Amino acid sequence: MSRAFTKEDDVQAAPLVPPRAALPPGTPNYVTPQGLAQLRAEHAALEADHAAAAANHDNDTDRTHRLSLLNGRLALLAERISSAKVIDPQAQPAKEVRFGATVRLRTVSGGTVGFERHFTIVGVDEADVAAGKVGFVAPIARALIGVKLGKTATLPLGPPPEVVEVISITYAAA
Repeated sequence: MSRAFTKEDDVQAAPLVPPRAALPPGTPNYVTPQGLAQLRAEHAALEADHAAAAANHDNDTDRTHRLSLLNGRLALLAERISSAKVIDPQAQPAKEVRFGATVRLRTVSGGTVGFERHFTIVGVDEADVAAGKVGFVAPIARALIGVKLGKTATLPLGPPPEVVEVISITYAAA
């Protein structure tokens, strides 16, 4: 059939599948046990959405578009799950900032002296700044990894770099 006999509405562009959180090339995909559980729960939810979309025959054009989008998201998620390297936070050194650490910092210079903040260093897919979870590839996490309890680190937070002291390090049970 000639394209002259098709409606513009019938031709649909391939769906744009949003990428997963950025992971620099060559960087292992570290996750906490909770992070892996979150990825698996997301996978199960996407599979349920896929099954529901496949069963819905109300509008075949919308159905095809939805299934293509879900297939793309499932493929990206499956790749992340298969590349995941689970790190048990309890196996990390207790007095050193490492992956999985919940760190409490106190500003000693370059910012509001005495200001305290805390966050947990997690995998890129489980990072959520609002929940106090920072991806291990973030500049603030990279500046702290390897710093020991009671020592200082310089954080790239603004024009005058901020110097902070690590005042506590804890690791959640797996």
